[in-house]
Amino acid sequence: MNCIIVDDEPLAREEMRNLVEEISAIEIMGEFSNALSAMEYLATKSVDLIFLDIEMPTVNGLDFAQSLPKDVLVILTTAYTQYALRGFELDALDYLLKPIKKDRLAKAIDKALTYKNLLNLKENQSTFEDANEDAVFIKSDRKYYKILFGDIRFIEALKDYVVIYTRTNKLITAMNLKTMHQKLPAHIFVRVSKSYLINLSFIDSFDNHTIYIDKFEIPIGEIFREQFFKQYTGGLL
Repeated sequence: MNCIIVDDEPLAREEMRNLVEEISAIEIMGEFSNALSAMEYLATKSVDLIFLDIEMPTVNGLDFAQSLPKDVLVILTTAYTQYALRGFELDALDYLLKPIKKDRLAKAIDKALTYKNLLNLKENQSTFEDANEDAVFIKSDRKYYKILFGDIRFIEALKDYVVIYTRTNKLITAMNLKTMHQKLPAHIFVRVSKSYLINLSFIDSFDNHTIYIDKFEIPIGEIFREQFFKQYTGGLL
């Protein structure tokens, strides 16, 4: 997988380059100090992934991200936490807070590789087949798999796919999150952002912005917050 780095701070670009170069699965094709220069490059070149700073002069990273083709993956990088929720609403693949930690970057790149592999192996994709009162049925490799609602911790949007996180593993299937939500029981699963559906019974804790399920931190979208609090706490908060 190849990538470019877009950040107006030279030191930030250098730090990102040093981190990315330690990961053999990804190759850096270029670095740019502003969105306009990156746009010029993308007019003649194609890339799989962009590490994109948000706070930049002239054209900020969020506006630039909205202009990109759907198949270009974006990982936002910034020192400001207030941009996190908007970044997820823009369908960014991930959001890294500066200073970026090596293990956190590795997780983000692994997520990008997962999606790229999906695009390259469409003939092997699993598909959502049906749901009944207690389970969903997924078809993969000409077999049907029954997944109990009680085993699904949460479901994450991944562009045109969803990732179903169960107690023991994760399954990827071709379906958007909105359609998946419509097929699942509303008293068990609640939409908490553009990118996540969660099983209420697996919540360990939460605050105004984040839901914690085991080691996972799931952001709460602004437009979903009131409904989540109402459904989960019965209106007590």
